[in-house]
Amino acid sequence: MRRVSRIAALYRAVDSAAAVEVPQHRMSAAAQFSTSSNKSSARSNWLFNNLLTDLSARTAAHAVAGTMLFSVAATTLTEEVHAKEAVPPELRPKDLVLYQYEACPFCNKVKAFLDYYDLPYKIIEVNPISKKELKWSDYKKVPVVLVDGEQMVNSSDIIDKLYEKVRSGDSTFDADEESKWRKWVDDHLVHMLSPNIYRNTSEALESFDYITSHGNFSFTERITAKYAGAAAMYFVSKKLKKKYNITDERAALYDAAETWVDALKGRDFLGGSKPNLADLAVYGVLRPIRYLKSGRDMVENTRIGDWYSRMESEVGVSARIQA
Repeated sequence: MRRVSRIAALYRAVDSAAAVEVPQHRMSAAAQFSTSSNKSSARSNWLFNNLLTDLSARTAAHAVAGTMLFSVAATTLTEEVHAKEAVPPELRPKDLVLYQYEACPFCNKVKAFLDYYDLPYKIIEVNPISKKELKWSDYKKVPVVLVDGEQMVNSSDIIDKLYEKVRSGDSTFDADEESKWRKWVDDHLVHMLSPNIYRNTSEALESFDYITSHGNFSFTERITAKYAGAAAMYFVSKKLKKKYNITDERAALYDAAETWVDALKGRDFLGGSKPNLADLAVYGVLRPIRYLKSGRDMVENTRIGDWYSRMESEVGVSARIQA
């Protein structure tokens, strides 16, 4: 089980209640107070009281920033992770580089796989406008992965090839069932995301706040993309609803979540006692939206929350290393 400090527990409680933002300077101060032995308990309590006051005053429009603060805090706390799937040293790639957009669901599919199998990887954040980071490649979409110099593209193909490289024995999973639900992720689930995260102007701005804050943008591009992009995607989402015959985007997202839970048939994971590649695909696609309003609504209004929490525990902390 994980050991989580008082700070992380506070943010979990806040996220479940309102998922709002904690100012960066407050977060830093909290970390300093919690680790410094020469600060009095009275001053520490004063800090937490003020944190709670700030938290209650924030609005849901800044939920993404709060999510990222929580994510950073959670991955840097001292933890005992019991769930990583071990890969023999001789099968581990020596150098693995992922070219990505931070918010891309397909990129997050790949990262979920890499994190679960604890395969260290570097990240190159691609500028979505210039794509100069991919000038060396004829393939200009993300994700792109370099594995010991070999280029791999297309998220499902990347995962298939890496899985073949790192697995040390035959799979015990139902291959047909796993394949069916991996295809469902690519053909159905992923198309539920955009109509939901851009369904109105406030959610579109929330989403682009996340995208521009963690993507590779210049200052000018960041400002332009946040407001122009949010406006554009709001209208694009309406076209996507028509394309995929979606009348109520939230109902469609909830239905997809319930469909997945039904597929588990009472098991902890589709893979049984451990996640399989379909579990990792669903988790990876949903991870970018989990703490946006759409993701919070999904967890609050469907049965998927317990499975998602188990997946968070199983996947554990990121295997990312400094580029």
